[in-house]
Amino acid sequence: MKALSVIAIAMLIGLVGCAQPVSRNATPRILAIGDSLMAWHGSSGKAIPNAVSRELGEPVVNRSVGGARILYGLPVTGALGMKIENQYTEGDWDWIVVNGGGNDLWLGCGCIACDGKLDRMIASDGRRGEIPRLVSELRDTGARVIYVGYLRSPGLNSIIEHCRDEGDELERRIDKLAALLPGVYFLSLADLVPNGDRSYHAADMIHPSVKASAAIGRSVAEIIRTAPADG
Repeated sequence: MKALSVIAIAMLIGLVGCAQPVSRNATPRILAIGDSLMAWHGSSGKAIPNAVSRELGEPVVNRSVGGARILYGLPVTGALGMKIENQYTEGDWDWIVVNGGGNDLWLGCGCIACDGKLDRMIASDGRRGEIPRLVSELRDTGARVIYVGYLRSPGLNSIIEHCRDEGDELERRIDKLAALLPGVYFLSLADLVPNGDRSYHAADMIHPSVKASAAIGRSVAEIIRTAPADG
């Protein structure tokens, strides 16, 4: 596969946050789960879910954990949120914002000979695998689902540069899944970062800057605002 941009995959950093509600009287209807793309800046209240909360003027519960994976076999840490599906919390959710899969490729197989891991997460046609199973189960709760992709490199070096092909293929498959399931939306970040612009990345050139988290949050909020009432 030939790809022009790089997937910015979350590093193994355990940041867990809960977006501060705008109104303390509001009942949260939006849940966020995923890896450090979602959790980054959570301690300062500037993570993606915080931005969604500010844009919509309502609380967003953020259960994401840095380093979390789609495929995770250790029961104790998996139960603590390192397995993304275990971050789900019962609630009357209208929307669930989710991301994941990057750590499975980078930490799980070094983005080398990852075809088997990709297929376990999601088949080429988008119909089978752990991601379709997870998304289908989230939809079965009655919530609509927004699956957020990863940032791309602005044409500058990154330590996960060699993961670009696998990352683009992962997102191609997730986009297919979203097209198959009503009430599921895929938010690609492939065109968010202008070439040569470092301002959308943290210093590690992997995670989002505060600017990027705010921009992604606005895009998520726009999907929620404009989605038809009937799903």
